[in-house]
Amino acid sequence: MEDGDIICIASTIISKAKGYTRNLNDVIPDDRATRIAEKTGEDPRFIQVVLDQACDVLIETPFTLTEVSCGHVGVRSGVDASNVEDGLVITLPADPMKEAEEIRTEIKDLTGKTCGIIVTDTCGRSFRRGQTGHAIGWSGMSAIRDFRGDSDLFGHTLEITEEAVVDEIAGFANFIMGESNNGVPAVHFRGIPAWTGHNDIYFKEGEDVIRKALKKV
Repeated sequence: MEDGDIICIASTIISKAKGYTRNLNDVIPDDRATRIAEKTGEDPRFIQVVLDQACDVLIETPFTLTEVSCGHVGVRSGVDASNVEDGLVITLPADPMKEAEEIRTEIKDLTGKTCGIIVTDTCGRSFRRGQTGHAIGWSGMSAIRDFRGDSDLFGHTLEITEEAVVDEIAGFANFIMGESNNGVPAVHFRGIPAWTGHNDIYFKEGEDVIRKALKKV
């Protein structure tokens, strides 16, 4: 470990280590979960866990798109039945930013080195097939590299360019981790140049035009 290294850790391994799982045999679906499950063809107990984890439901069908307490918006609240024992489902860490900070502090205490931590989750993307890694928690870095106010190669002032660096790193980490049965829970990066910016990766209420459109449907 060296100062400036970045470690990406799959949220799944954190959730399993911290016991962020639910036993479906202990879940009793309510009327809403049952109604949604009838339309999606999913286990109503699974949908109930999805609703329990959500602070907002953007759409119910053909899949459940939700926001969780940390601000992350994704399919089924990030609840996952893969890579876990039968009958259990994994839920996202309630506070992935806190998890990232705790891991970073622990590594500092153990090694004396100051690194960055990114907690990743696999998500789909609007208008495209396939999934990729996204950052849901991070510590020791800014989420966004802000180019606004800089000039391009032709001297034009950039007005909207904000690079989601933590997502870009998480995406490549996900490629290394793989899916299905690869069993790689973390990726260690070295040599990534430092950057400055801000942490406002989630749109504030009123800024997100897609959310506004979905709410009208």
